[in-house]
Amino acid sequence: DMNELFSIKDKVVAITGGYGVLGSNVAEYMASQGAKVVILGRSEEKAKDYIEKIKAAGGEAIFLVSDVLDMELLEKNKTDILNKYGKIDALINVAGGNLPGATLKPDQPFFDIDINDWNKVVDLNLNGAVYPSLVFGSAMAQQKSGNIINISSMTAINAITRVPGYSVAKAAISNFTMWLATEMAHKYGDGIRVNAIAPGFFIGNQNRAILINPDGTLTERSQKIIAKTPMGRFGDIDELNGTVQFLCSNAASFITGAIIPVDGGFSAFSGV
Repeated sequence: DMNELFSIKDKVVAITGGYGVLGSNVAEYMASQGAKVVILGRSEEKAKDYIEKIKAAGGEAIFLVSDVLDMELLEKNKTDILNKYGKIDALINVAGGNLPGATLKPDQPFFDIDINDWNKVVDLNLNGAVYPSLVFGSAMAQQKSGNIINISSMTAINAITRVPGYSVAKAAISNFTMWLATEMAHKYGDGIRVNAIAPGFFIGNQNRAILINPDGTLTERSQKIIAKTPMGRFGDIDELNGTVQFLCSNAASFITGAIIPVDGGFSAFSGV
């Protein structure tokens, strides 16, 4: 079959932040392609609908209570997955986000930043990917096979105003992706790959207020984003799925340490 190369059928895929806007979308799509999806998150309540939706569509998914900053809980998750499936093929580190105190208003000086929120944002977006990579990566090292996908960001590539904490953490994610890719390949062979996707601008519940006015028109920030996006539009969340599947599949067997922009050309364009 021509599409066998891109197949992720029967792959065991753990997704942190698996019931968030991006995580749930990826989880539902991967399940639709025959992957066995493990949604990791703090709230079973929030995951329930997605698990039911996946099962109703004929897919396979389970939920495990987790916390990306709790090594003990992550170890328990790993044991539970290995006991159920005997392997972990992929880890997608989607958990992340921002906090109001670490985000500046247009006229607000950097020196006003809430240092506690700054620490939380850096911790969640950086260590929130490092800790699961340590835990699940150790299972992959033993298997000599596996796949880690991190979520970088346009903020890692250029200076994007107002979100310094998030930006710094995502820049670190890009570097950690390259570092871990190198480490895994050197020590455990070519069966383990570590890559990242760098999404451009998508409208989700988290950022709707700063991108869309209550009357549905674009905010000033949105207008700037669109002006620097050669395709002239925001992305649709579904447009990330193909890249995630590709990276998890044998089609990407010689790709490791890559950070792939899915951004409508934003990172390629100087704005001039």
